[in-house]
Amino acid sequence: MDEAAKKTALRMIPYGIYVMTAEKGEEIAAATVNWVTQTSFEPPLVIVAVKADSGAHRVTRAAGAFALNMLGKGQQGVAFGFFKPAEKDGNTISGEPYRSGESGAPLLVNAVANVECRLVEVVERGDHHIFIGEVIAAHVKTEPAGRPDEAILEMKDLGDNVFYGG
Repeated sequence: MDEAAKKTALRMIPYGIYVMTAEKGEEIAAATVNWVTQTSFEPPLVIVAVKADSGAHRVTRAAGAFALNMLGKGQQGVAFGFFKPAEKDGNTISGEPYRSGESGAPLLVNAVANVECRLVEVVERGDHHIFIGEVIAAHVKTEPAGRPDEAILEMKDLGDNVFYGG
């Protein structure tokens, strides 16, 4: 396989930017993720690819629930803040205020929307495992003016040299 062509072709897949959060006891996880999609209307299911050796993987499996916090245009700083392990300080995670959701997962207060998910299955393949979550609650901070998918921060909004994939 032509490795350069593979990398370029796979980087052509557009991605939104989200912060996945989970909490179990005293352990909290929050990580910027982008391999996310909805996979079913009924029941409402989403999938997220999670690095197999990450704290987000370990804490989410233990918690049995997670939240996807949708970041909006202009929230690049929030995305970059969760590229490293999360730090809890009072009611903030890595400096971002949060509240506990119905599932127990942390919800970032400044996210444009959040979905809370019950972890229903993990597919273990490759260096990222697929977490399948059933959406059990959804929250929208402010109704978007136009198309909802145009309100989301995208990978391309993080700069010309930021890629994840390939």
